[in-house]
Amino acid sequence: MSSDSLLAIANLLLPEVLVTYFDLTKHEIKGEELHFYFTELNTLPDGYNDAKLHSKGFFPQATVQDFPIRGKNVFLHIT
Repeated sequence: MSSDSLLAIANLLLPEVLVTYFDLTKHEIKGEELHFYFTELNTLPDGYNDAKLHSKGFFPQATVQDFPIRGKNVFLHIT
């Protein structure tokens, strides 16, 4: 499956904030589990374009269990 197809499916199934502010870097199917890995984009939100902001780094990875898809548990790994 191409990354464009995967992104189109992710747009339908996952929260909008994830596909807007995060990059889907990897996905895995492990038995009865789906794992999606997201990395935060280093972009400024709307309204902050004129502000002088400096990135200090990111938080460690967090894992969130989402609603099941087709009977498979879904885990979102967010960095």
